[in-house]
Amino acid sequence: MKKVYFFVVLTAFLFGTMEVALKLAGSEMDSFQLTFLRFMIGGILLLPFAIVEMRKNHVRLALKDFAYLLYVGILGIPLSMLFFQLGVMHSNAATASVLISINPLFTMLFAHFMTDEKLKKNNVIVLLFGLLGILFMIKPWDMQEGNTVLGIVLMLLAALFFGLYTVAGKISVQKMGIMAQTSISFILGSLVLLVVMLFMGRPVIDGIAENWAIVGYISIFVTGLGYFSYFTAIRLSDATTGSIAFFLKPAIAPFMAVIFLNESILWNTYVGIILILIGSWLNIREKRKEVRLHDGAHS
Repeated sequence: MKKVYFFVVLTAFLFGTMEVALKLAGSEMDSFQLTFLRFMIGGILLLPFAIVEMRKNHVRLALKDFAYLLYVGILGIPLSMLFFQLGVMHSNAATASVLISINPLFTMLFAHFMTDEKLKKNNVIVLLFGLLGILFMIKPWDMQEGNTVLGIVLMLLAALFFGLYTVAGKISVQKMGIMAQTSISFILGSLVLLVVMLFMGRPVIDGIAENWAIVGYISIFVTGLGYFSYFTAIRLSDATTGSIAFFLKPAIAPFMAVIFLNESILWNTYVGIILILIGSWLNIREKRKEVRLHDGAHS
């Protein structure tokens, strides 16, 4: 279990530095370009592990599987993660980090309509805590300096599409494995974004040489190693234990923003973080209970 929690904490730390790194890089490079680079490089870094996973599970992907992975990739990269990068640039990093962490709320809602995972009483309570947390984080009656309405809308769209990406991924992950699905959907989604960038005349490689360190950190460590660490934690335990990383992320990221961006954490930020953490904890506790019941029924 020590190994599991090492990967959980490593994931939380890497993901907790994400918004700060993206905000620093975004001040020097194009948002479309950064999103493309980090997920293309991250997807390629995960590809060898994906190939090993597919060979181990004797998985052969058909054309329809690639078509579905393209759909999943579009939800994840040109939609969710592009909105995420744009949202980071139009809001405080601390606010952005907490708002993206509410994506499980959208996952629950989409799962209710798209799968057999229906909303239960506990889910509704989790949703209420999450919504209250968002309300305090945004504080629309007196928005904190650095936050904008556009930034908040973009972050909520990022969380919404990531929730849809997660549910869409759940439908096919049983066949191809989580590492394979993530790697291939990252690459395919990035290729779609590349086409959009070329059509719009956005830069693709301009500025990489001057900003190689931050691009490398975001692509190799935050995206590549971050997701590898997350999936390793899941492989060594279960998805619920792995998700603790997202439980810890909102507690880490705001302090990173204070240290590296000189952002201030106001009282409403603390209240918002606490409410979202409570909601996340209730969600994890319920999932653990479901796993124990399921294991008990099949023992």
